[in-house]
Parts: sequence; structure tokens; C-alpha cells
Amino acid sequence: MEWNKLLSTQKFKVEDGQIAPYRSSTQTSNQTRSEYHQDHDRVVFSRAFRRLGRKTQVHPLAQNDHTHNRLTHSVEVAAVGRSIGIKLGEALKARGALPEPFTPHDIGAIVQVACLAHDIGNPPFGHTGEDALREWFRQPENQRYLEGMTAAEARDLQTYEGNAHALRIICTTEMYTGLGGMRLSCASIGTLLKYPWTSEESGEKGKFNIYQSELPYFKAVANELGLKELEKDCRWARHPLSYLMEAADDICYSVLDLEDAVEMSIISTTEFEEKLQVDRSRLGNYAMDPRQRCAALRSIFIGDCVEHVSSEFMRNLDSIMEGEYKQADFFQNSSAPCALSLKASKEFARERIYTHPSKIKQEIGAYPCLHHLLSMFIPAIDAVHRGQDLSERQQRILRLLDKPPQEGRSKYQAFLEVLDFIGGMTDNYAMALARDTSGF
Repeated sequence: MEWNKLLSTQKFKVEDGQIAPYRSSTQTSNQTRSEYHQDHDRVVFSRAFRRLGRKTQVHPLAQNDHTHNRLTHSVEVAAVGRSIGIKLGEALKARGALPEPFTPHDIGAIVQVACLAHDIGNPPFGHTGEDALREWFRQPENQRYLEGMTAAEARDLQTYEGNAHALRIICTTEMYTGLGGMRLSCASIGTLLKYPWTSEESGEKGKFNIYQSELPYFKAVANELGLKELEKDCRWARHPLSYLMEAADDICYSVLDLEDAVEMSIISTTEFEEKLQVDRSRLGNYAMDPRQRCAALRSIFIGDCVEHVSSEFMRNLDSIMEGEYKQADFFQNSSAPCALSLKASKEFARERIYTHPSKIKQEIGAYPCLHHLLSMFIPAIDAVHRGQDLSERQQRILRLLDKPPQEGRSKYQAFLEVLDFIGGMTDNYAMALARDTSGF
């Protein structure tokens, strides 16, 4: 893979069902924003991004205003990702590996865009919501609704993935709906994909980034970027910069989940400080209260991680550019102090935070909530596609959708539009709609 292609500013649209190159009016005029800055603005001003402000990060429906939601998390990940990107860009430039006219700040801007959009496809209730949606389609009594679909289409629904829905929002549903979505640059789209393969390749963890509905679009993007194709039409090597996006996410959630736990009195400030293992002499002699000290230590820790990720990327540059990098991330097998602290923080969060009763209670409630919504909409859509007369109740249900079922759509496409609707809900709206329509 080559940086000249990997940093491509090419954009695509969908015209008469075909993927075609796209150039905005600003691309042909004297512009003040780079293509990557335009990508940034399109993500930030999208409805899908705005809705992240009311979506779960760790604690569903948290009442504490100081804890993170998906929006604040995404903004912070983007800030860290931009720093890592600039740092790496400087290292690439020093080695003579960054082609003209690209700059280290271009690398930072690309990673920043991907970080802003990395959680944009998450449904209500986060990962629990993902599991609830895929579980409904896997239940034996609901298998009849998948009749007539290809195996790949049915697998997409039964392996519902927020990462795949992020690509769908970017390329299909947001802004130019059905005509190329946000029409972001290929570099930004490639960097966004942590799992550039279809559900066929999702494996035991069920992770993938490409629904069948977005496969033609992504194939055009992958071809433009020169991504290495590992399995024909279903699996590609990751864009090198996607590792920076993933690292920024890892850094932020590992330390900020602990900070949220302090805010909610789940853990103490002392426990927070012990897990980060930052040399406290680096704080200087300023008087700080415990929360301020936690914030200062967090800042130092993140700075150390930024340096570590850039160094590890350059150390593994050849294998990354060949699409053969095998490590799960840049921290997994490292003995660097920040890597050891990050791993310890993740383990501590699994033991003390993710299993806390306050979190578990809300997560249990996500299943009946989202199952109820699917049990309303999917049978009604299925009846439309079978040509059945709709009951009065089903007619009312379909009026709740953002847009009515469109003629000519396959059942697979129609079901994805239901998942667009439900997946786009905030936690509060999903709970309110389930409550209001349950009759109790």
C-alpha cells in the first residue's frame, strides 16, 4: 500500500444506482478548507453525530451530568487521534515517507475525522443495544421474517454491528440519502474502518464494518485507496491510519471510564491514581484537590500514550504497509509503562465498573425495550412485502417511521431502514417509545 493512494481526497456519489466520482463545488474553487476539513464539518453537523449526545458511553441513562456520553467521548477521541496523527505525520516526513503535498497536519485531520465518526453507528444502550437487536433476529420464532433473503443478507441482520452501521450512515443514509451519504474523502472512510470486511468474515466476535448494502460503495473506496484485498469481495487489509483511530479510542475509554467511575462514586480517586501509575512528581508543586489531580494525571498519561503509539507505528511500519501487522493493537504486548497502565485500567474496569449493579440493571432493560420495537415494526414491514392487508394497528405502526416503506425496496433494504430508525434513537427516546406503545 502506498501513501499517495492511501491519502486520496477522491469522493464518490451514487448516480442511477452506480458508484461515480464526485467533486463538490468547493473542490473547483479557491477554498479555505482542505478536503479533510470538509469531511470533519460534514460529520460534526450531521444529525447522527448530534444524537450521540444522548447515547450511552458506559452508564445507560446516567443522571450525573459530568459523565461521558458518546458525543463527548467521540470529541475527546478525535482530539487524541489528531495529536497521534500529527506526531506520526512528522515521523513519516522526517523519514521521507510522506509524499508531497501532504503535511503532518493532513494526517492529523484524517484521523480526527475517523475518530469523530467511529461511534456514529452505535444504537441506543451501546454494545448491549447491539446484542439486543441481533438477538431478536436470531430467535427461532423470528426466522420466518428472513425468508427470501440471501444468506449474506440474513447474516447482516443477525450480526447487527454498530461499526457497519457507521459506514452505512456515512455512505448511505446521512445528508445525500441513497446518493452517496456524506460523500467523504476515501482517506477518511478507509481510516474509519476498523473491520474492513463483511459479516461473512466476522468470526466469533461478530465484528465487521461492511453490510451487503454498502459493499459496492466500499469496493470503489478500497480500489481508490489501493487497500490490499485479502479475500475476494469480502475482506481487505486495514488502512494504516485506522490503527491510530483505534488506539485513540482505546486510550480514551480505558482512562475516562475510570474517571466517570470516580464521578459516580463507584471507585475512589486513590484507586484511579493507582491504576494510571503516573509518576506524581511530574505534576509539579501546584495545590490540587483530588479531582483536579486525577485530571492532571490523565493528561500526562494520554501524552505518554500518544508518544508510544507513534513510536510503535513507525517500528512496525513495514508490516502495517504490507497489510500484515498481526498484533491486536499497539499496547497488547508492550512493556512500556503507559501500555501496562492501560491494560491494568481495562482489567480493573471489567472487574469493578462494567459489572456494577447500576449498569447491569439498565442493560437488562435494553432487551425488552428494543425487542418490543422490533416486534412492532418488522412484522408490519414483512406484511407489506408479502402483499398482505395491513391491520389498523400495523398501519398506525408504520406511520411512526421517519419515512414510509418505499416501493421497489427489497425486504432486506426495508429491514435495514427499520434498523436505521431504531439504531438512530437516543437511549431516552427508545425507552419512551417502547413505554408509550406497550400499553402499560
